[in-house]
Amino acid sequence: MIPELLKTNLEKRVADAVTNREAAVDTMKELQRHYGWLTDEALEEAAQLLGLSPLQVEELATFYEMIYRRPVAPRIVHVCDSISCWASGGETLLKSLTQLLEIEPGSTTADGAITLLPCSCLGNCGEAPCMMIGEKQYGRMTPEAGAEIVAAVRDASPGS
Repeated sequence: MIPELLKTNLEKRVADAVTNREAAVDTMKELQRHYGWLTDEALEEAAQLLGLSPLQVEELATFYEMIYRRPVAPRIVHVCDSISCWASGGETLLKSLTQLLEIEPGSTTADGAITLLPCSCLGNCGEAPCMMIGEKQYGRMTPEAGAEIVAAVRDASPGS
């Protein structure tokens, strides 16, 4: 169950939106931030807050790559696999990170620290290949630079 303060905040955001659907992604992201991922309970809460059916919220949630419908680690490494990144070495970057982290794309490390996810586009094609950790994007990545950044992130505390 979401805390009353978060619920009140989300109700205000929904009320201030032109339509309930306009507030849907923001609502899902806030619930995801609270739970760590968009749990079934959070999806139901989002539906209730938005005045939509759970199926409508599920359809929106599964459309957006940054809404997670399964558990993820505190640190998520997105590696862009758009055509621009792929043509510039993104596939090699992703492969090197899977070897470094000893996981397959879409998986979480054994210690639960990092989830590695390919994504369709980070919108940074001019800096291809790209990756993103949290809200920070990294461009013109080489396998070596990616490994260095991921190692530094892994060693940092989740809140930093």
